[in-house]
Formats: sequence, C-alpha cells, structure tokens
Amino acid sequence: MSPDTAARQEPLHRLPVRLLGDLVSPRALERILADGAQARGKTPETLVPGDLEDILKREVFKRLQLSVPAALAKRRVSEVIGALMEAAPSAPAATSGEDLGTLEEGARRFTLYFDWPETQRLRGILGVARQQQAAGADLAPLVREGQDLIALMERRLEEGLVAQAQDLAELKAAFGRVQGMGGKDVRRLESLIAQVEEAQKGGVLQPAEVERARSITFTLRRLLESSVVQPLPSGEVPAPVDPEAQARVLALEQEHASRQLADLARDSEALRRARPELEARLQALRAQGAAGTLSAEALDTWRRELEEVREAELTRQRSDLAALEGGLAALPPSPAREEARVALGVARLTLDGGGLATDELRDLHATLDALQAAPEVAARRLELQRDLAELERAARDVPGAADELAPGLAAARDALKRGETPDVAALWSALERRMAQAAQQREDFDARADHVIREYDTVRHLAGETTQKLGRLADTLRAQRRLGRMSALARERYAQTLTDAEALLAEAHAEYEAAQQVTASFGADALSGLLDVFDFGGGEPEAPLPAPEPAPTVPAVPAFTLPAGLLGGTPTAETAEPTGAELPYDAWRVRGGQLVEGPADAAAQGVAALLAQADDLGGLTLRLTDDRAAWAARLEGAGVWRLARGPNAGAIDDRVGGWLAGAG
Repeated sequence: MSPDTAARQEPLHRLPVRLLGDLVSPRALERILADGAQARGKTPETLVPGDLEDILKREVFKRLQLSVPAALAKRRVSEVIGALMEAAPSAPAATSGEDLGTLEEGARRFTLYFDWPETQRLRGILGVARQQQAAGADLAPLVREGQDLIALMERRLEEGLVAQAQDLAELKAAFGRVQGMGGKDVRRLESLIAQVEEAQKGGVLQPAEVERARSITFTLRRLLESSVVQPLPSGEVPAPVDPEAQARVLALEQEHASRQLADLARDSEALRRARPELEARLQALRAQGAAGTLSAEALDTWRRELEEVREAELTRQRSDLAALEGGLAALPPSPAREEARVALGVARLTLDGGGLATDELRDLHATLDALQAAPEVAARRLELQRDLAELERAARDVPGAADELAPGLAAARDALKRGETPDVAALWSALERRMAQAAQQREDFDARADHVIREYDTVRHLAGETTQKLGRLADTLRAQRRLGRMSALARERYAQTLTDAEALLAEAHAEYEAAQQVTASFGADALSGLLDVFDFGGGEPEAPLPAPEPAPTVPAVPAFTLPAGLLGGTPTAETAEPTGAELPYDAWRVRGGQLVEGPADAAAQGVAALLAQADDLGGLTLRLTDDRAAWAARLEGAGVWRLARGPNAGAIDDRVGGWLAGAG
C-alpha cells in the first residue's frame, strides 16, 4: 500500500497529520493547521488542496526544521503534497462526520483479523456510533477515531504482508532442501506453501498457515540434519554422532523457539500493557533464547499462562466497567458525562468482543475523578487527561520514547489526582526529540538498505547458499524500504533484516574473493566453464572414477535408515555424515563451500568454493587440473563432498580412487 492509500477514506486536512505524525506530534500539527486555516479565514475542514499545500510549504516546513534536517523535512513535505493531490478527487467531505459508510467498509475489509485490538475497538466504535446516529447525536469524534483505527490497520496489514513475503521465501527455500524426503509431511508443507502464496498475491495474511508450515519445516529439517537415527539391522556398531550435526540441530531448535517466542510477544502486547508483571517473564524467556537454552516446554507453559491471565483480566475489566458505569450514573448530567458514557459504551462492546479495554478503562477512571472534582477544574483536568492519553499512544511507535516518558506520564497523572497542573508541554518536547532521532534512524536504515541492495547486485552471479540467502534478504529490504511510517515491531524487523543482510554480504564478498583466487589459479575460464567440469548424472564422464575397492583395514561406516513412520512414508536410506575418521593424504571433506575435515590448505579451500556452486548446479563429480596439481571430487551425500589432490588424474585414481567412490 502506498503512503496515501488510507487517505482516500479520510478528510484531506487529516492526511498531513497522519503522514507527518512520526516527525512532529499530531497535537502540534493539528494546531498548525488550525492556526493556518484561521489566518485564511477558514476552518481545517474547509481547507482546499491549495490551502493545505501552502500551509505545508510555509508553517509546517518551518516547524519540521526545528527537529529534523532541512533536506528530510523538504522531502517529507513534498511526499505529503503529492499524496494530497492524488487523494483530492476522491476525498470525502469533512463537514458533518455523520456518514458511517467509511467505518463500516473498513470493518468489513478487516473482518478476517478479528483478533486484532484495532478491529475489536473499531467494532465497538461502530456499535456506539449507530446508537448515537439513531439518537441524532454528533458522530464526528467517533468517526475520526474510527478513521484513525482504519489507518493503523492499513499499516499493520502492509507490514504483515512484507513479513509474510519473507516467511514465504524462506519456506520455499527450506522446501527445496526437504522435498526429496517424501512422505505426507512434505506433501502437507507443499500444500501450505501454495496456500500462503495464493493469499500473499491477494493481499491477505494467513498467520496460522504460516505457523503450521514453519512447524512442519522445522520437524523435517531437524530430522534431515539429525545424526540420531537407527542403524540398519546388519550393523551392530552404534552410529557415530557428528558434533556438527548436533550443533545444527540445536541451532534449528533455538531458531524455531525464538520465532515462536517473538510471535507470542507480538500477540500478547496488549495483555502485557494491562499486566506489566508479565514483562519480566518475557525478558527471562528472551534471555534463555539468547543463551541457547529456550525450550519448547517453557514456551508451551508460558502460552498456557498467557491464556489464563487473559481470561482473568477480561473478567476483572468487565467488573471494573460495571463499577465505572455505576459511578457515572450517580453524577449530574453534563456534556462531559455524556462523552464519558459514549466512551464507556465503546469499552463495553470491545470487552464483549473479546478485546481488552485497558487504556479506555484507565481514562474513564480519570474522567470519573475529574467529574467528581470541583466543576471549575473538571474541564481543564479532562483536557489534560486526553493530552496525556494521546501522548502515550504516540510514544508507543517511537523507539525508546515509551520507556523514557513512562515515569513522566505516571508523575503527571499523579499530579492530576492531587489537583495540580502537570507540565505536559515538556513531555511533548521530549517525545518530539525522540521522533527526530527516529526519523534520522530511518534515514540511516534506508541508506544501509540501498547499500546492501547495490552490493548484492555485484555478487548475485555467485551460486552459493550465502548468495541465495542474501538475495532473499535483499528482496525483503526492498519491500521494507517502501514502507511508510513504521510501527515499533516493523522497525525492529527492519533493523534485524539489515543486520543479517550485512553479515551475509560480508560472507559473499569473502566467497567472491575466494572465487577470484580460484580463477587466478585455474585460469580465466575456471568459473565460467563450470558446466563443463561438473557431471550432472546425464551421461558418462570422460574419465569415470573407479568403483569402490575393498578396504578391509578401514571399518565401514554403517548405513542408516529413518525410523518407520516419521515421515508418513517408506523408510529411506541416508548417507552418513562426516565421521571424523582419518582421511587419506591430501584429501578433504567439504560442506557448503568450506573444508570440514582435513588439513588447512588455501588451494583446497579455493576448490571448495567451486564445490558450493556444484551443489547448486546439481553436480555429482568434478575434475580440475592447473599448473601445480590435479583435483578430483565426488558428492558423498547430504551436501558433503570428498575431495583429493594429486600430481595428475591417474595418480589420484590409483591412490584414493576407492575412497572417492565411497569406500572408507
């Protein structure tokens, strides 16, 4: 979605507030627009695109320069003016606020996401708005809040589609590794991937399907990587456990657990605001994840705890709402009490729909306290309370702002309870400083993303796994780069994608240098002629490696088979992982373009880089000769190559031909 998509369903004067709300507080922008409209003899609702453009170029641009660099302020103002011009023909009139069509259409569009807090609150607003409309009351405040919620959901959907596209790319890559295992789990995974891909094309989120696909992928990859498998009946010797395989299995388990924890943290955000004590538990689990000790059992336990706490909190909030209703009913009629009654109705419908109304109940308590105070101070207290609530909501999307402002917000609310007037302007100033820092951080993120994308284009011709992963992350960065104003979660994902991509880019550059060294050693055509030196199994090689020779002095590595039923299919034979047994002289085992067994050797590492490309091309054997030595390699299985060096091809065949072909 482009930054102005949601604007087509909101009045024009609200668009600058939404699109620039990450640089300057919405409160300040609304004041600037109101002052600019008054200076032109109008109200904000009656400003035409030309008026808004003039205000943006003058008053708003001047205000932005106080907090962000002039170049950034100019670019963002230009973007808003462009959005205004595009939205102007279809923008609705902003005079009465009584048309609920926009809110009803938004509620229908987001029906699938019934568990989002924004969706639950929008349903509550719609229910109360219909009641107010029947009573002939002013709907403008409710319509405005509903439009703000729709804009938030538009942003959440857009960010979710970027994350889902990244998940889909990773699932497809993982499916390529496990596809050959066969069985019902593989077929189920293929079906889920197709389902998610179709949803992605239609702009629909399917988090449950993505989670199921990730779980199946994890199970299959763990099974594929694990060395804990059953030896064939003919083998009495226990299978050697490869430490590298164990490490890969552990890494997979921790990666899967960390992802599940991130999902739980995202889904429990509203609950943790209501029950702050849950935050300590989350941080403890994150610490376990960082230490590599996070277990599936711990996650299952916390998931059950969250469900229990949520039910208890819903019960508590419903009881609290009933008490507030009684307190408001005891007050004499007034416009403020009527406004509170409307807010109470929204909170009730939100709770009835299964959503939490933490912020709404807190504000209602403050409103009740203000209305029970002396009439001459009640109006001012209510205004300050609304200001603090808006400030708190705005801070949640700004990195570091919520934590920094939390003590000040608590102190300001305590001061209000004592009948004092807190300095809210100082809190807004602190928030805007954080906004300016966040805007500069976003500029830095975008510049880093541009650099990664450019550099990827210089190494994309390399066919190794590193380059493939980097390519997927580059695609994600392009999508993240196009996002407009970001939520805190999307910003965290952007930062993580950049960190991962930059690390892979460094690896890709190292592999490129190694490939250049191979080119220097074996000639200019060494890389471009890979298709000539790899045997893909389509015919006989010019000089086939001999069949395995008996090697009675070297114990044979037992073959392994997967336990029956694990994949829902027939057990299949698997080649053993590297065993760590002593290798012949001038011989190595290679995985993923790296020497994993055998002595350190720069020339052998150069050939290992070629073997990474052989993996991607489907090669089975390789032979090379340079001015110093000859090389021969054969795929052992499970991504492992056997590599040997000798003075010529014949000497290699005589000395280690049997080992290359699989003996020993």
